[in-house]
This record gives sequence, C-alpha cells and structure tokens, in this order.
Amino acid sequence: MNMEQRALHLSNILRPVAPPRVLDNVYTEDQRQRLLGVVRDQGPWQLIIAQHFNSAEELIATAMGSMPAGVEPSLDMFLSPTFRGFYANHSTALYPEIADIFYNQQFIDHAKAYWNAPYAKPQMMLFNINGPCANYDPGHLDSPSFRGIRYENAPTWLCSVMGKSGLFTDYLIKMAQVITWWSNCPESGFTYWPDGPANAPQRLLPPIYNRGVVVQNEMMVHRGEANGPVAERYPEGLAFNSVFGGDPSDPGMWQITTNGQVIARHPTGALRFLVHWSAEVFEDFAELKRNMDHSDDLTYDRVFDTLIKDVRARGIAIETPTDPLRDAQFIKTLNAAYDCGPPRHYPAEAPVSSHRR
Repeated sequence: MNMEQRALHLSNILRPVAPPRVLDNVYTEDQRQRLLGVVRDQGPWQLIIAQHFNSAEELIATAMGSMPAGVEPSLDMFLSPTFRGFYANHSTALYPEIADIFYNQQFIDHAKAYWNAPYAKPQMMLFNINGPCANYDPGHLDSPSFRGIRYENAPTWLCSVMGKSGLFTDYLIKMAQVITWWSNCPESGFTYWPDGPANAPQRLLPPIYNRGVVVQNEMMVHRGEANGPVAERYPEGLAFNSVFGGDPSDPGMWQITTNGQVIARHPTGALRFLVHWSAEVFEDFAELKRNMDHSDDLTYDRVFDTLIKDVRARGIAIETPTDPLRDAQFIKTLNAAYDCGPPRHYPAEAPVSSHRR
C-alpha cells in the first residue's frame, strides 16, 4: 500500500454512520437562558486545551495532520480563547436547573432515529463558549468511547488514535450528539467532512443561532469556525490559566481574566456558545447488556499491545514505553501511523486561521 492508498484507507475509516441531520430552533428561549445562566453562576471556566491535554503531542493526536518537518510543537501554538464546562456526565445532570434539558425525550428520539436503534440513554452534556476567536484547528474528532476505554477514564489522545486506527470497531460505543450553536457572527459556521477528510467538506452556513445537527462526531472530522472581528480574536495576555466568566458588574457582559486581570470583555451578543448533548445508542438488547455488564471490555494492555503490533506490521519502528499514556514520542509515533493528513479541501469562506504568536 503506497502513501496515497494508505491515506485514502485511513480517510475512509473516518465516516459517520449517517450524514449530519440539521435542526432548527433546537432550544426554547427559556432553555437557552437557563443553560447560559449555569455558565454565569457556576464559572469561571478553563480553556479547553488546559483541561484535556498535557502536551502538544496529545493535542495533535486528536487533530488531522502533523506538524511540518523541523517544527517542534508546543501547546502555545494552539492557545485560543475557547472555554469549556460540563452540564452533565456519567448520565447524571450536574445542575438541577437544567435536568429537564439533559433528560430530553426529543433528543433521545433523535439519537435512536439517527442510528435506527431501539435503545439510547443520555450520557454527557457540555458547552464551549468564546467571544471573538481564531480557530487553528485543521479538523478533529471528538473523543470516541470503547467498551472499557472511555472518554471518562482514558486520555483524549488515546481514544482519538483508537478511533482513527479502525482496529477497535467491534468495541466502539455507538453515540449520537445533538450539537447546537448560538452565534450572531455572519461568517461563523460549522465545517464537516461526512465522506472522510480526503473528500469535499460540507458546511452549516451562518448565522448559526439556535441551529444544530444530529451527528456522530467521534467518527467524522469537523471543526468550528472563527468568530467575531479579526482584530479581537487574539486577546493580549491569554495564557493557560486564563478563565472565562460573567462580568460581576454587568449581567450583559462577560470577561476573560488571567491571574485576576481582565484581558477582554464581551457582550452576550458577541459570544459563540455551543451546547453538546450526547447519548449512547444500542442496536439491540445484547449490545446494551454487553455495555452494562462489562463482560467484553478492552484493557489498556490489550489496546497498547494491539496498536504496537499493528504499527510494527506497517514497518514503522516503535518502542514499548514504560509510561504509554504520557510518553510524548510514543504518542507522536502512534499518531503518525494513523494520520491521513489534514483535510484536502476547506471552504473558501472558512480557512484555518493563521497563527499570530
């Protein structure tokens, strides 16, 4: 298999069970206000990359493509003012004021219909929020889960590599998301590659205010798009310990602070606010039972043994590390083995942002 054939093979793995289904008017105004109220009342909130990644290699393993030869990656290269928090996890709503939104029968029905499956249960609900913001992401996968190795108990990078490898399909937990945005920016949409990153993308066009998709984002390359005026997308003083929260002096304003110092303020109308609801789906009772009784789970030892053997079978040298969950060179080698490169095409209206740092 030559390089082009390999890239196309890996690209074809990254296809959702069905194309995204577009939804309009996903939430009521009361629900939006309650969701945003939790963000204000329970903040401040950390950057996404500060929560999920310990090294640039871990972050790159979740994205498509690798760094150019001779470029030593660092997390600073990907620093962007996008923040995250969780409304629900482990099928449990974390805040009573949004419990009815999480245990949402309409969303459950969307998930089952998307997979044509009889069973589903809400699993997780999170939000991403930012003001004007660049987007350096070339395209990524959300963290897939597998029986025994899940996004709750495993590093994001490992789940992503497992998904891209195609080696653990029999253990993949079927999931469906309802992902919704509120943004007034006339240029900020959602780009996705339902036919694999080697093929043409599609785009949910702006404005994406209370619009959403039903989707399998763990197996579909996608990316949010930059938001807001270009001059405001790169706040001076942004750091890994920067946080986002409501401005205590003004209920219509939000602020980013670093070490207690305000580095940016934004009105609610300038925000790009994403709510990601996720359900596990089961095609029959036997699959439901396997997931619940853990009778056929993967282990870390089995996963790493499978990956290492497969990489070596491809003629790629790889060491067996003493700390495979954190060894940067090991992570880099695995990612290179299962990387089909960045998407070949981007919408002209939504390029990858250029770095300004």
